Amino acid sequence: MKKIFLLILLAPYFINAQDFELEGTINNHNKPIPFATIQVKELKQGTVSDKNGYYNISLPNGTYTLICKSIGFRTLEKQITLTKNTTLNLNLKEDVLGLDQVVVTGTKTEKRRTDSPIIVNLINSKTLDNAVATNLSEGLRFQPGLRVETDCQTCNYTQLRMNGLQGGYSQILINGRPIFSPLTGLYGMEQIPVNMIERIEVVRGGVSALYGSSAIGGTVNVITKIPIKNEYNLTYTYQSINKNASDNILLGNATVVNEDRTAGATFFINKRDRNTYDDNGDNYSELPSLKNNSFGANLFYLPSDNEKIEASISSIYEYRYGGEQVDKAAHLAKQSEERTHNVLMGSVDYQINFNEDKNSFIAYYGGQITDRDHYTGIIPDNEDELNSFLANPPYGTSKVETHQIGVQLNHKVDSFIGGKAIFTFGTEYVYDDVLDVIEAYNYKIDQTTRNWGAFLQNDWDISPKINFLSGIRIDKHNLLDNVIASPRLSLLYKMNKESQFRLGWGTGFRAPQAFDTDLHIAFAGGGISRISLSDNLFEERSNSYTTSFNYDKATEHVIAGFTVEGFYTKLNDAFYLFPLGEDNFGELFEKRNGDGAVVKGVTLETRANFDYVFQVDAGFTLQSSKFTEAVENIEGLATKKEFLRTPNTYGYANFTYTPTKKFSASANLIYTGSMDIAHFGGENTGQLIDEYKETPSFLETSLRLGYTFTASKLNANIELFSGVKNITNAYQNDFDTGKNRDSNYVYGPYLPRTIFVGLRIKSL
Repeated sequence: MKKIFLLILLAPYFINAQDFELEGTINNHNKPIPFATIQVKELKQGTVSDKNGYYNISLPNGTYTLICKSIGFRTLEKQITLTKNTTLNLNLKEDVLGLDQVVVTGTKTEKRRTDSPIIVNLINSKTLDNAVATNLSEGLRFQPGLRVETDCQTCNYTQLRMNGLQGGYSQILINGRPIFSPLTGLYGMEQIPVNMIERIEVVRGGVSALYGSSAIGGTVNVITKIPIKNEYNLTYTYQSINKNASDNILLGNATVVNEDRTAGATFFINKRDRNTYDDNGDNYSELPSLKNNSFGANLFYLPSDNEKIEASISSIYEYRYGGEQVDKAAHLAKQSEERTHNVLMGSVDYQINFNEDKNSFIAYYGGQITDRDHYTGIIPDNEDELNSFLANPPYGTSKVETHQIGVQLNHKVDSFIGGKAIFTFGTEYVYDDVLDVIEAYNYKIDQTTRNWGAFLQNDWDISPKINFLSGIRIDKHNLLDNVIASPRLSLLYKMNKESQFRLGWGTGFRAPQAFDTDLHIAFAGGGISRISLSDNLFEERSNSYTTSFNYDKATEHVIAGFTVEGFYTKLNDAFYLFPLGEDNFGELFEKRNGDGAVVKGVTLETRANFDYVFQVDAGFTLQSSKFTEAVENIEGLATKKEFLRTPNTYGYANFTYTPTKKFSASANLIYTGSMDIAHFGGENTGQLIDEYKETPSFLETSLRLGYTFTASKLNANIELFSGVKNITNAYQNDFDTGKNRDSNYVYGPYLPRTIFVGLRIKSL
């Protein structure tokens, strides 16, 4: 009797100690979501759904908050009281605006976008597809504050301008590593195919405190494809460029992951073949021919529950030719540029979490090697000069190596002055060597830069509503006598669930070295123009200030929001190009330090999704970019304060319509306002004088339609798509003609009207 009574008394304790099974499936519109994570907030434990979306976890009875996450879906939090074995099915909604996505570029640690004290914008693979982007350069046009411009009529190299600053002020990262060297940056954005890209994270404004030299205007982090599940994708696209040139593009992807998800690999291939395009009928190209072959892989391996190894490797071959359209060797054309690139790039990351996940240690390496053979030349009219030219044509070679090695330690503190914090410590070494030689021009760039950097950051959640980020980076660059300190501060205030207010300040620097645009040899006035560095050149410094307000509201049928951001960047001792005059080969410019410059403006971004059927994203920037003292751009012309090739207004808009899973339609607009541009006159080009010109504004409109049907026997979806880029043919109409053209006198949209059709086969 006593034993029975004792059992009755202890029964509640036995019940409390008992574990119950919580199971179910994770779906989106009745379609299972594999490998979603389920975390129990109170117990800091969780599990991952299997390939069929099924999950199972054992928990003591009690009340818990479940947090369910998966890439591309909105985070779901659900409270449950567990008193018995329970089946709970969870339905995740697509994160169509990317608000719940985890990003790393703003802080070098994983943060939800709405929790990041630094605004991080996203371009995902779906956006790239809707815009029919074929490479990184085309994909970056669809972000506020960003503008991609073409800077050479002959070779068509592109540069990215962020918040009104030219390409050398922006840092391009591949998987977080700055392996885009100055020379690689000339053509690199066109060499990265879109099927290599999982997403692109964009941070506007100075983040030199994390990434060192050149991250003054902002940072673009290209995240390559991540192995998630077994699948494949093959896409062929044909483009007809204004009925005058053909472009054939073949993209392929395949992913393999083992059953317990401890190892996986994603492979990609890309093949492109484009003809030259001549817009004005002078037999000289406005778009060069392109032949591109790329392949690579991303891999991961989990040696234990707390360890992760990630690696990537890519091989890129590109041949491009622009100039007179003749079937001869490059040096026999009256004017031409020829480039053959072989690029090998890769990275390895090792991460281990310990101390109950309060600490993580990361060691990493990234690097690239580029071999380039090139030709840049104009055949002289004088017979003696011609014989000398043919005896020693201006062929050149380039050799570039970039290596980065570093370590990073993250330490979580659960109790820090009334809140919680993550401390990040790191040190890294970046080596970049550029050798670019054309013996016929006595041209040689032999530049080796070595930079050691160390950074410290405190990401402090003062309260659930307030976050304060502080950090500093110390850099020792071999071209500088002194150590550079770059501090930054950011404040995030979450006014409520829908609204965030941010303030930021950051400093940065650019070393006295040659950047991408400095390494480009342009044609002008019947000769070639080259840029050299002043013997007295020293670093320029920056102070950047940003403030923004972000609002997003979700209802049953509509998700909508907007962001308003103001930016102000002051450059001290700003670099500019001073015209030195001419030599036997053409125009000479020297990079010098000026007094300073100010770039300021406002960016507005809006977004909305209606019942997952219709979505709109748009951004518009109004800005001013001026030197504090006027500079000389062309010898003999008036000095100007305004930055050249920099419009005060520009923007974009994307529209997508998906009434069913089978049919999709998308349209996009790109607006470029008027800007000042310099023109060097040449004989027989149709424009004979050196002058400044104000370009017209352009509105580029494109449309894509797609229809998908299921091929059950192939276990695949097949999509047929077609559309038109630049429907109204908004394209420059005053190109120089002939061999003496100013190749830098180019502006406006990259492509004329282009019709495309394509076929995609994708595994179910």
